[in-house]
Amino acid sequence: MNLLVCGGAGFIGSNFIRYMLKKYSDYKIVNFDKLTYAGNLDNLKEVENNPNYKFVQGDITDLDKLNEVIQENKTDHVINFAAETHVDRSIHGGCKDFVLTNTLGVQMILDAVKFNNVQKFVNVSTDEVYGALELDEDREFTESTPIWPNMPYAAAKAGGDLMCNAYFVTHKVPVVVTHCSNNYGSFQFPEKVIPFFIFKLLKGEKVPVYGDGLNVRDWIHVMDHAKALDLMLHVGVPGEVYNVGADNERSNLELTKMILNILGLGEDRIEYVTDRPGHDRRYAIDAAKIKSLGWTPDYTQEKFEQGLRETVEWYQNNTEWVEKLRTKKKDEMNKFQENLVRSDEKMKSAT
Repeated sequence: MNLLVCGGAGFIGSNFIRYMLKKYSDYKIVNFDKLTYAGNLDNLKEVENNPNYKFVQGDITDLDKLNEVIQENKTDHVINFAAETHVDRSIHGGCKDFVLTNTLGVQMILDAVKFNNVQKFVNVSTDEVYGALELDEDREFTESTPIWPNMPYAAAKAGGDLMCNAYFVTHKVPVVVTHCSNNYGSFQFPEKVIPFFIFKLLKGEKVPVYGDGLNVRDWIHVMDHAKALDLMLHVGVPGEVYNVGADNERSNLELTKMILNILGLGEDRIEYVTDRPGHDRRYAIDAAKIKSLGWTPDYTQEKFEQGLRETVEWYQNNTEWVEKLRTKKKDEMNKFQENLVRSDEKMKSAT
């Protein structure tokens, strides 16, 4: 396989690349990444000299560059991780970049796949496109759940998903769409909740929990996600959608208490803060369809605490990685934190 990985320098993309290079000694992988704030080539230090790996800096909204890279490397499969993903950024920092990358960018990849007769394209999306479930609902998101996003980020991702469906129906572009639940693991950008909380706690600070902390998310280990995407590239049916989840629902408060327990800290380190606008109450994935193809997560619900503990220990043992990242991205992260503070102050003054 000659595989083009769009957005491979991010959290999930870099874990996927390492997984694929380790599993397939004869696959060639090109990592095509714009290297925005969450893109970090340090995530791929261990494979940067692998003869089957190459990095090309580029933007998925640049169709000419996409065509050039696909043709030069005789690409026959494409997978897309490139996305603006942080929900709070889409709320407080404006969502233009989210629409450009998550919707227009996907359309550009579809055009490139169509033009170059690529065998298969997997677009990695999110369960957030389905909207939200109530805490007391006895159901989960299935592939037939209507798309009804509540967040600007999710709406932009839904736009890309709908483009995939339209290109399959209209042009027979061989595209597979996946909707995954919340990922955790190593190399995650430290604005995301698990590493964000870990590093605040390690610095002796309190961690902010939105609202009552009862919002529920379905957590999956990033390497289980990588394994599912490997399967999608090989046996995923074009035109189909597959949900990817580990059946591991946890409230934000429960997750926070687990992290505190692993670090040997008490609940006095929790600070309840004003809930964010439009905060979806619950996500839950029914992954029966992909499991019917033979995929099962290694980190099941019963092994979540083990996976979380391993994740915490990885960040404890790799503080140099995050401090280097913080230094490189300091201006962008500070600007975002300032926007959050201003937004929170506005909400408080309004109430």
